[in-house]
Amino acid sequence: MKLYFAPGACSLSPHIVAREAGIPLQLEKVDTRTKTIKTEGDFWKVNPKGYVPALEIEPGLVLTEGPAIVQYLADQKPQAGLVPAAGTLERYRVQEMLGYINSELHKTYTPLFYPNTPEALREERKEYLRKRYSLIEEQLAGKNFLFGDTFTIADAYLFVVTTWAGHVKLSLDGFPNLQAFQARVAARPAVREALKAEGLA
Repeated sequence: MKLYFAPGACSLSPHIVAREAGIPLQLEKVDTRTKTIKTEGDFWKVNPKGYVPALEIEPGLVLTEGPAIVQYLADQKPQAGLVPAAGTLERYRVQEMLGYINSELHKTYTPLFYPNTPEALREERKEYLRKRYSLIEEQLAGKNFLFGDTFTIADAYLFVVTTWAGHVKLSLDGFPNLQAFQARVAARPAVREALKAEGLA
């Protein structure tokens, strides 16, 4: 399988999941500004949506959208325990969290990466993120990960999105559980390997 990624982007989440599950991936670096693939080629032809991640399962068969990709990868190696079994309430809880991270955190960060975003909007988005992180902070109370002691695909996604806080100068002061979570996940061998492979270590 081939993962189209950009260093530190949300594509880092499926990269981490694959390494946690022991699934070998061929990494294809994408320039998200020019929509070109480092080796060669037009990324628009791989993913008409124009953004990472994209997972080429086999030639001509491509899966897009991070929450779908991490579930697909985890289901390839159920013994890794990265996602509960399909049909269980626990599985739906993980999907619920993936949806929350995607819509309430991930998308809220987007305007903060653009230099021309007005300061008033920037501050409004940061305040919105702090509000949404409050729920995460509560969920992490007394736990190593979002759902207890087991690392899941939702933890990988939360970790990646939250690493963006430093880039946009969003203070995580007041979120000690979240800060401890970030440090805990960053120390995982598979996460360190993924960061190193993307040139982020």
